[in-house]
This record gives sequence, structure tokens and C-alpha cells, in this order.
Amino acid sequence: MKIGFIGVGKMGLEMATRLKNAGHEVYCYDVGEQGRWRAAQRGLFVVGDVAALCAACMPPRVIWIQTPPGEATGEAIAEAAAHCQAGDILVDGGNSDFRDSLKRARTVEEKGIHFIDAGVSGGVKGAKEGCGLLVGASQDLFERLTPVFEALAARGGYVRAGNTGAGHFAKMVHNGVEYAIMEAYGEGYELLSASDIGIDVLATLKAWQGGCSIRSLLLEKMIEALEPDVALEGIADFVADSGMGRWTVEEGIRLKVPTPAIYAALQARFASQQAESPNMKSLAALRGTIGGHPVKKKGE
Repeated sequence: MKIGFIGVGKMGLEMATRLKNAGHEVYCYDVGEQGRWRAAQRGLFVVGDVAALCAACMPPRVIWIQTPPGEATGEAIAEAAAHCQAGDILVDGGNSDFRDSLKRARTVEEKGIHFIDAGVSGGVKGAKEGCGLLVGASQDLFERLTPVFEALAARGGYVRAGNTGAGHFAKMVHNGVEYAIMEAYGEGYELLSASDIGIDVLATLKAWQGGCSIRSLLLEKMIEALEPDVALEGIADFVADSGMGRWTVEEGIRLKVPTPAIYAALQARFASQQAESPNMKSLAALRGTIGGHPVKKKGE
């Protein structure tokens, strides 16, 4: 199958390479010259713009878009749609907001172009060795692209989650759950590190991963991160949030589904992003006015 692939960054390059290795004819485009060069080094066909990409893929085209969520993906979809025709298929494999995916699907479907949202999981390692794919598509489209999904996914690692929007919705919830799991591992790490009875933190985590019930890919990656320096001396205590945790909590509120663990994990990330806490300052000052308690000043 001929496949156009837009976005050959860390994830996209590995995914395009898997498609090539599975026997598909892959044409790549990336806004960055470095990305195009790396794709050429992998033996992929590289073109200079989206128009050339679409021209290289005879209809009915399959164009896979693996770009950062938000404006970049919106622009890539719009540009690809401008060079496609009725019957072509656009696949958004990024971490897009499912609400954006529903809007984009309606827009391109007005031209008769099909839209699939595919939540990709597993990071760069998964992209290289076989990822998880959560697909939102009609049954017919899903079956038509099954050879593509089989080439990209780990064995048994792809599924039709439902119709349009379902793939990115399922990936959103996946990432919300990931927030909660990561927070739990982080709290466990801190408790082990704070112990005053001499815990070998790294050895304990490795034992957890070796055969305990909380072993997982995320724990494996935490161990990998701690190997060079278990005290993490050079790491700032700032944790970004990609947006998917927020969207998960928003949907929990909209659907009246309790998500306390995911919510708490998201709030912990927000707290880490503050240089100072006005909340804690106000509480310290309040204790002073209520009960005359001492208020610690800066530098003390």
C-alpha cells in the first residue's frame, strides 16, 4: 500500500520505518529539514511539501499525520485535505483533543474525505518495536486500514475503540490513568527515599519490577531514569502537563464520573509548576492572624 506520512519526528520516523519494513511504500514530509534528512537516511521516499506528498500517493490515498497536537495538526490536516479528493483517508495519529478530532472530521467529510483518529501509545520505543493503537473509525475504514495498523502495532496491540473521536477519547483516558499511576510511583519513590532505616531505593524498585504486582512499563522507565542518579540531584521538581490529564478531568466533570486519583495527579503537577505558592503563603499569614502563630519569613 502507498502511504503518505506527514511528521517524521521521534515517533513518526520510527512509525514510517515500520511501515516501510512491512512492505508498504511510504512517502514522507516534515516541516523540518532535519526530519526530512533523517527519513531519507532510513531509505524512505522524501518529498518537499504536502502537495508533492499527495501527488505521490494515487487515490484513494492514505495520509497519516503524526504531528504535535493543536495548531500544527490542524494546519497539517487542512493542507492535506486541500490536496486530497473524495474517498481519500486522513489519519490523525497525534495526541489530539477528541473534540478537535470530531470537528476536523466533519470539516473534511464535507469534501467526501474520510477521517480516522488513532491514539498512539508506547513512546519512541513503542513506535520502533510496536505501539498500541486506539482507533476511531467506521468498521469499513478500520478493516481497509488493518494492514497499516498491523504493521505499526505490537501483536494484539490495536483495536477499533469506536467511531470517529473514540480513538482520541480512549487515548485521553489512557493518559489520564497514566498521570495517576506515575503520581503513585513518585509518591512511593519519595517515601522510600525519606525512610530513616536505610532503604536501598533502586534495588527495591528493581525488585518491584522483577516480579511484584505493581511491575509495569512505567516502573521500568522510572528505574531507567533513576539509574544514573537515584537522588535526581540535577532534576528540577517541575512536571509539565500535556493537556490530556486536563481533558480527562473535564470529561469526568461533564459526564459526572468521579476521577479522584487522576484529579489529584493533575493537581500535583500544577503545584510543581509554581515557583512559589500564594495558597501556602496565605495560609501561613492566616495562621498568624487567627492564633498569633509565628509566620516564617523568606530567608529564615
